[in-house]
Amino acid sequence: MSFNWPEAFTAQMKALLGDEFDSFQAAIAEASPVSIRHNSQKNKRPMVLEEPVNWHPYAEYLKERPVFTLDPAFHAGAYYVQEASSMFIHEAVKQCVDLERPLRVLDLCAAPGGKSTLLADMLNNESILVVNEVIKSRVGVLRENMRKWSFPNVIVSNHDSEEFVELEGFFDLVLVDAPCSGEGLFRKDEEASGHWSPEAVQTCSARQKRILQAAAMLVAPGGKLLYSTCTYNTKENTENVEWFCRQQDFRAVSLEVGVFEGVQAAGKGYQFFPHKVKGEGFFLAVLEKTSHDADYVEGKIKLNRLPKKLLGELSKWIEEPTRFSFFLKPDNRVVAIPQSIEKEMGSVFRALFKRSSGLEIGEFKKEQFIPSHDLALSTIVSKAVPQLPLDKDNALLYLKRESFALEVEIQGWHLVCYQEMGLGWVKGLGNRVNNYLPKEWRIRMDIN
Repeated sequence: MSFNWPEAFTAQMKALLGDEFDSFQAAIAEASPVSIRHNSQKNKRPMVLEEPVNWHPYAEYLKERPVFTLDPAFHAGAYYVQEASSMFIHEAVKQCVDLERPLRVLDLCAAPGGKSTLLADMLNNESILVVNEVIKSRVGVLRENMRKWSFPNVIVSNHDSEEFVELEGFFDLVLVDAPCSGEGLFRKDEEASGHWSPEAVQTCSARQKRILQAAAMLVAPGGKLLYSTCTYNTKENTENVEWFCRQQDFRAVSLEVGVFEGVQAAGKGYQFFPHKVKGEGFFLAVLEKTSHDADYVEGKIKLNRLPKKLLGELSKWIEEPTRFSFFLKPDNRVVAIPQSIEKEMGSVFRALFKRSSGLEIGEFKKEQFIPSHDLALSTIVSKAVPQLPLDKDNALLYLKRESFALEVEIQGWHLVCYQEMGLGWVKGLGNRVNNYLPKEWRIRMDIN
């Protein structure tokens, strides 16, 4: 693989790397490594990781890139395909945050959802995660990935960073994976270098400063702000962090990285280069808020609670129904909200209007419950719900919304499963089966 880099970029990297530039250039010419991160809540079987990613306990490198679309486990949310360097966020959070206590967490620039699902996998059942994406066209893929990952304590929102003003001091942890010039992804995306210019770097740096300023007020006293980019230059990385610490009451937090070969300290942060680690370019800084001058206003969930007469029917579908409160949205869909975070959910609902309203689990039609696709993908569906296990070939046919083989005739609702993970719903009606996989989720490519 060869690249026709802009001369200014080559000069920048030579100045940054010195004698290491040739090694960097050779690494970029190699194929990008493929890595995945397993969903610890869905993959309950013992994990045998042939080549683990050092800084994440459930992540591994693959020898080659398979066709993920043709793996039913991928559709079930068993794993996420994620660049390895960016998974270092797991280690940073592990070192700097008390994960035993309830946390309020925000991923401010979240699409497509890789880092959001990583955070979700670390949080306990009493924590709340808000994942936000400002670009409306990217919210769909973010929502889809969060639904597959199945963390019930999540809210997906579509707001500019400055529209979070009513949540001042609310979050214990805020991740700003900032839009950047993308230098670290040149190997994965050959066209990316064609959009690079010194002017683009300056534009990105200014945009990042604006986002950081808005994010600063959202962090609770003593809370952490993680700032990351997928680029190399100092203007978007170390210089922005130093500027931020001068402007705001934050200090940089040092990490123990000695056991992770190739992770390089860079000013107040840490830099990943593809000639030093098996991954792409990445930068991360952990910043702690030192001021104590912020508080947030508690809100209340302004939805009607599900009538008591329907709770009995609903409880048949949920494994631990007493963990949740159930509400009706204006469109009559039922959402489940963990009781332990009702107040926190209410605060977010009060502050944001372009967002989800909890885990949608279905709707009632004439007191008959119609389960949602989200419930099928979730980890809260009752084990008593009838299941329809499928092998790989039939699971792919189901995911394509085509006819598949049934060994026995079934009646009523069944959860379609692959390797004990939910894929969706079918309903047996005598001599036929209705496939309730949403049409927008179906596989469109040839599965043969």
